[in-house]
Amino acid sequence: MLELLPAPPADPLWDLATEFGADPRPERLDLVLGVYRDHTGVTPVMRAVRDAEIRLAERSASKEYRGLSGNTAFNRAMLSLVLGGDVPAGRATAVQTVAGTGALRLLADLVRQTRPGATVWISDPAYVNHRPIVEAAGLAVRTYRWTDPQGLLEDLRGAGRDDVVLLQGCCHNPTGVDPTREVWEALAGAAARTGWVPFLDLAYHGLGDGLDEDLWAARMLAERLPEVLAAVSCSKNFGLYADRTGCAIVLGSSPRALRHVETALQNAARTLYSMPPEHGAAVVATILRDAELRGVWRAELDAMRSRIAGGRAALVARLEELGCGGWAEPLARQKGMFAGLPLSPEQMTALRRDHGVYGTAAGRVNIAGLPSDRVDQLARAIAAVLVPVAA
Repeated sequence: MLELLPAPPADPLWDLATEFGADPRPERLDLVLGVYRDHTGVTPVMRAVRDAEIRLAERSASKEYRGLSGNTAFNRAMLSLVLGGDVPAGRATAVQTVAGTGALRLLADLVRQTRPGATVWISDPAYVNHRPIVEAAGLAVRTYRWTDPQGLLEDLRGAGRDDVVLLQGCCHNPTGVDPTREVWEALAGAAARTGWVPFLDLAYHGLGDGLDEDLWAARMLAERLPEVLAAVSCSKNFGLYADRTGCAIVLGSSPRALRHVETALQNAARTLYSMPPEHGAAVVATILRDAELRGVWRAELDAMRSRIAGGRAALVARLEELGCGGWAEPLARQKGMFAGLPLSPEQMTALRRDHGVYGTAAGRVNIAGLPSDRVDQLARAIAAVLVPVAA
């Protein structure tokens, strides 16, 4: 049986991470995986998370199964966080998932159950895992232009009443380019007229313009439209990467429909992983339900956002000093963890091969993983591979 298995394609990001690990150059720079690192290059455990873990350890609560929806206190807290304040009864439901990835898959399965002929529209370029997840759920995929606002709206005129449009709510991965509020409002109007459903991927809120600012689009869509899907991750803004903590949120127009939705999500989870892990959800629930811990977390999140923005500004300034101002200017307008470099796959290969700087073939580098004392190294490497283009 196993001999009949064709060679599957390797995951491009983890393939690069493996190559980085085998690279003997001490000056090599890992900007591949989307993790926040402090100025020394370490991914820290947030103080709010440590304090919440201490409280949980002191309580020594039972590790009995939580149920198919996971930690219900976490689910309620996430609804309030994402949608803002108290959520009216019968307006939304949420289930805990295995990180944002699990939420994406559960919600894609829900789309297949409710709209089996739906096409899911994803951005071009897109987060590398969007297409595989949607296609694994048995759904068709089409793309819309992301970095061209007019092109985005023109492309989505082709979205039908039964379609779903997958949108990153802020800090777009891989480009770092977000729509203006006017474009978001135009998207809401298009969805209201046509009937397609927004499917939000919320993974980086708090790391762009601020927590509430980054959630503005999600809250606006929730106010204006009868149905919205949202996959929410706690990996980045709580630093819970390894604890795989996420939430699938569905907004609907009737309590009866939402009860059916919750059961459908539970059934999908049952066949995939049964129940999500408890620890990360308990940590997040503890933080969000305690005013002191929540304040500590917000301050830490603000500091992370400030460091990321500072690293981006420093890179832009150094590129300008090196004579690459025309290339650097678009980077200054990008937001969040990632920067989309104006480099071809061949130039990204040269960046890795000749300078030990690891980013994706599409030009994405993780600004949130850039140590402050390595900005000059990155800028010089980019300038070096841009020279043949600029000449």
